[in-house]
Amino acid sequence: MSFLSIRNLSVRLKGGPPLLRRVSLDVAPGEVRGLVGESGAGKSMIGKAVLGILPPSVEVTAGEILLDGTDLLTLSAKDRRRRIGASCALIPQDPLTALNPSHRIGPQITDRLVDILGWGRTEAEARAKALLAEVQIADPDRVLRSYPHELSGGMRQRILIASAFAAEPRLIVADEPTTALDVTVQKQILSLIRDMQARHGTALLFVTHDLGVVSKVCQRLSVLYAGMVVEDAAVTDFFAAPHHAYSAALLAATPKYTDPKAGLNPVPEAVIEAVRAEVAAFDRESAR
Repeated sequence: MSFLSIRNLSVRLKGGPPLLRRVSLDVAPGEVRGLVGESGAGKSMIGKAVLGILPPSVEVTAGEILLDGTDLLTLSAKDRRRRIGASCALIPQDPLTALNPSHRIGPQITDRLVDILGWGRTEAEARAKALLAEVQIADPDRVLRSYPHELSGGMRQRILIASAFAAEPRLIVADEPTTALDVTVQKQILSLIRDMQARHGTALLFVTHDLGVVSKVCQRLSVLYAGMVVEDAAVTDFFAAPHHAYSAALLAATPKYTDPKAGLNPVPEAVIEAVRAEVAAFDRESAR
């Protein structure tokens, strides 16, 4: 049984165009589901809808977001926050802007445990220290007393990972968590997320534009274009033989690092026109 089930989710800009078009997907307990596509495809919008943090200018117009069988969209705002806070977490894209620059690291991990989940302060501080050690931070006591600007980008991202796993959530949304890091640190952080996810058995909704990351981290993936899922497949099946022409073109556009002389293969304009026509037909059908 899936822990997260999204059914025919449609989201639009208030008074504007659709941003998600009847998106459906499932994430089983302990599964890593990738969301891939170009910028603006709607990947992060899905994660924000699940976590209840859509911008005020955006509204859900249809569909269900079932978390362990309960449709979050039918709950009051207070009950929805409580439900999401107890079972979900976020690893954001930019660790520098995600951490409060005026607060030390310790409270930024422990306050959620104390204020939202009702942990004792001593218990929460012990948990924070243990988690920093788990994400391979050598001096947890010093880091807990530090401010974000005193730490490197890689250390800040490790702190966000530790914070996401702090309350043992059943689902984590990882929104391009390596984008703001250099290549060497990216590899370390990806390995850390994969190891932590496997060790804790957490379901992971992994937002990325990098198919190389998908091949290393995910079991299943959804390919999006203009807020519409064009392909849903097991990762092994996708890399062996993608079904949709747009998916195949994305895979073909991935640089071949093993062959430095190989040229770049942008997605052909004919494929873009075809998938745009699919989206337009979908919108006409939905408007009837």
